[in-house]
Order: sequence, then C-alpha cells, then structure tokens
Amino acid sequence: MKHLYLVLLLIGFVSCKKQPSKAPDTTETEVVTEKQSALIEAFKYTPEQEVIISVHRGGKGLKHFPENCLETLKYINDSIPAIYEIDIAQTRDNVLVLMHDNTLERTSTGTDKLNKYTYEELQAFNLEDDYGNETTFKIPALKDVLLWAKKNNVILTLDKKRSVSFDAIVALVKQVEAEDVSIIITYDMKQAAEAYKLAPNLLLSVSARNQKELDWLLHSSIPTQNMLAFTGTKLAPVEFYKTVQSHGIKTMLGTLGNLDKQAEAKGELPYTIWKDKGIDLFATDRPFEVAKALNIKK
Repeated sequence: MKHLYLVLLLIGFVSCKKQPSKAPDTTETEVVTEKQSALIEAFKYTPEQEVIISVHRGGKGLKHFPENCLETLKYINDSIPAIYEIDIAQTRDNVLVLMHDNTLERTSTGTDKLNKYTYEELQAFNLEDDYGNETTFKIPALKDVLLWAKKNNVILTLDKKRSVSFDAIVALVKQVEAEDVSIIITYDMKQAAEAYKLAPNLLLSVSARNQKELDWLLHSSIPTQNMLAFTGTKLAPVEFYKTVQSHGIKTMLGTLGNLDKQAEAKGELPYTIWKDKGIDLFATDRPFEVAKALNIKK
C-alpha cells in the first residue's frame, strides 16, 4: 500500500478514538495532557517510503482553479495523493482565511488590503486563477478548510502570514479538533520555539537548510519527533539529507520555483534524481507532473 495511504489510515485510526478532555476523577490541580497528533508518529522517517507531494499554495498554475481555494484542493485531491500547503491571513473581524498576499488584486476581483474587510464583505469577491480568469469560487475560511480536511483525512501545512499569530491558528485547530491533519510551518528557531510552546502535541515544519540550522534545532527543547525538516529551495549534499534522517526526521525540498523549472526543461527526470538523493517530500508548484514522474498514484 502506498505510504501516504498508510499515513492517512493511521490518522483515521487515531482520530476515531474519542479521548475525554478530563478523566472522571481528575482534580483541579492536575494537568490534562493534550492528544498527540497522529502525524508525529506517521511522519517519522523510515527508509524505503514513498515520496510525499506537498502542493504549494494549495495548487498554483491551474487554469480555472485558483491558489488557496478549497475547490482547488478538492480537484487535486480527487486525482493524486498529496498534502497541501496553504497560507493563512486574517480579516478585519479576526476570521482566519486562505490568502497569500496582503492585498486582493492578484488573486481575486477585490482591491486593497485584505484586512480592511470583514469575512462577509470578502464574499462579494471571486477568486481568479493565475491567468486572470475569474471563477465563482470565494475566499475560504480556514475553519471550513480544516473541517473538510478532517472529514477527508487530508493533511494541511499551515503557513501564517504576518497579520496572524500562531496562537490564533493553533486555537482554531484545537477548536475543530483538526490536530491529526495539521502541520504548523515555522521559518526560524524563534518561530519554532513559539509554535512548540503553544502546541507541543503538533508536528512542526522547521527550517533546516544547513548543518548550522539543524544543530540549532537539535539543541533546542523541541523533540525531533515533532520536526519535519524543510531543507530549502536549493539542493543540499546527499550527506546532509542522511544526517537529518538519522535523527528520525523527514526531509522536504522546495522544488517550487527554479527546481520545478529545471525539471520541466529536462523532461521531469530531475524529480527521480532528487528522490534518489534522499528527499522524502517535494514542495512543488507541479504536483501532477511530480506524481507522474515518480509514479505516485491513488
């Protein structure tokens, strides 16, 4: 059975175990331990596992399917096994929504800054694809996307924008009980420490682009079991990937941008070469092409 299916099966198995928030005889002075995300176990590095595709911005460059759009996630998920990186912004009335830019012009029929609008006001606008085609799709609330992901065992990696706090994102994940499908993205040691303090039961995407950054992480208070290592958008030496994996941590290469363009120019062969170097996840703008090149099927 394909590796991502095994991950999803584990998530489904763990999620259906209802855990009480408080034991019957718990006293007020006792601390209730939060349920550990199934992803912490499911994403441990083990050899010979199939590459996982991480879809950048929930899907880019697709005609009639905009980025950071629930309908786009559904469209891709119907065809290939993947996880989805999505961008989280916040409206004027503090609703978390999917949007990469601070302003609305590039990806929707709206104008001006997103945080000048309430969530209901944003619903007057339609999302546009990367070619400027207007769709009937709306800017989605993160809550709705989390609920869909939870219902369908779809894994999301949550990338906060500057206007949003980790606290707000973690609170919503806990509110809808989406811990088993949520990975929190961090970009430096300070962010990683903050996110871990807020959510020690969640898997974190952490920046480990070189040995110096990896050493910071290994000497931090964050357990390696909570780490998924984003190794950057440039290739590292094979030995570095092996070092990361020796700590039980999966490696994720950002092929989005230049590496995806290299692969396209060379008939997709580089994806196979990079896989053989020790890449566990590809963060890509070309999920269908990666799936075809590596023969990843549902």
